[in-house]
Amino acid sequence: MFDEKGEQYLDCINNVAHVGHCHPEVVKAAQKQMGLLNTNSRFLHDNIVEYAKRLSATLPDKLSVCYFTNSGSEANDLALRLARQFRGHQDVITLDHAYHGHLSSLIEISPYKFQKGKDVKKEFVHVAPAPDTYRGKYREDHTDPASAYADEVKKIIDEAHNSGRKIAAFIAESMQSCGGQIIPPAGYFQKVAEYVHRAGGVFIADEVQVGFGRVGTHFWSFQMFGEDFVPDIVTMGKPMGNGHPVACVVTTKEIAEAFSSSGMEYFNTYGGNPVSSAVGLAVLDVIENEDLQGNATRVGNYLTKLLNKQKAKHTLIGDIRGVGLFIGIDLVKDHQERTPATAEAQHIIYKMKEKLVLLSADGPHRNVLKIKPPMCFTEEDAKFMVDQLDEILTGLEEAFGAKTESVISENTPCRTKMPEEAHSELLSDGSPDPKENPSRKRNGLCTDKHSLLSKRLKT
Repeated sequence: MFDEKGEQYLDCINNVAHVGHCHPEVVKAAQKQMGLLNTNSRFLHDNIVEYAKRLSATLPDKLSVCYFTNSGSEANDLALRLARQFRGHQDVITLDHAYHGHLSSLIEISPYKFQKGKDVKKEFVHVAPAPDTYRGKYREDHTDPASAYADEVKKIIDEAHNSGRKIAAFIAESMQSCGGQIIPPAGYFQKVAEYVHRAGGVFIADEVQVGFGRVGTHFWSFQMFGEDFVPDIVTMGKPMGNGHPVACVVTTKEIAEAFSSSGMEYFNTYGGNPVSSAVGLAVLDVIENEDLQGNATRVGNYLTKLLNKQKAKHTLIGDIRGVGLFIGIDLVKDHQERTPATAEAQHIIYKMKEKLVLLSADGPHRNVLKIKPPMCFTEEDAKFMVDQLDEILTGLEEAFGAKTESVISENTPCRTKMPEEAHSELLSDGSPDPKENPSRKRNGLCTDKHSLLSKRLKT
């Protein structure tokens, strides 16, 4: 990416420009179709038919009916309508820290949003623990975390039934993005699907952020969990048009027929219009012609290898997790307690930007550096990004070590509190802090100004 002054940045987070910013083949397809015809989808056009065929060919056979929309939020909203119409049930099970879109119907099922606002959880929404084996309820040392997390969903279903409620759907990203780049343990989705189907509900796989070959080994992220797991509804969006607004819901004939039998016709003025469909087809062509799915595997494996070396070197890195070009770096203050290093993560993001590398942080504690770049990301890009990160982590840890040593040498009654305060000062070099963190306030127990070094960290 380039700013208005022509400065070049390495984009490590843009999963919208999926095949690369302003890819010439995508731009050409849009211009050509726009110069020929663009109209609403009341008018049948070959592009939408061809696009539906191409998309369904990438999915398991039973997922064969496409509904086109303009955004991932629209797609997830429509998925809820399909699920609720199917058997007349209303309740939805979602994962903690999940985000599924900005519409009111989706904020209601997105703890990532409604837990931060004034809204209270609706009675028809049930929140299951995120299947996080690093800092969740059941961790990597558990004998069967997949079953343990799935049993939490079963418990929710049982409690809902005991209260006279009925489950319409379970919805989850195939890999949780806003929740902190979470990869569910193998077997989790199969067990959840079994419980949900038994309750008369459907399984919605949200592929809006993680689809279209990003995991490398498969075109859709849900496919990496095994051929014995097939969702009832799949939603897709962000990368679909490489920045052009187009999205889709794909489901089974059975669910589609139940939806149409309601008598409420589905119509979307711009969903699947000729230009959007031409753009979508061009994106599919580029993914195939440039082997971007294979590139995600090759570069993703290389990047993960480099990052694991950094993990062995830097104590701030607690966990490296991910698949293909979907990777999270979980930053911690200590490995045993896995205390989230939130302020450190924000510091690193802004320092990386100064080094012309664009990164971001997510997760409930905003301490997970997320990496999900355009799929044309190269090994050279990966090496450059990791080199800059190494420099910043080294400077941060060296300066923190120096301050800690100085603080401990002071003969003050509150010296055990000082490394944290010293650490806080290191991060106060002008980098914006997204929210006030109590750990960064003076705790009032020690007022010895000489115990803090006056110099700020410079990297």
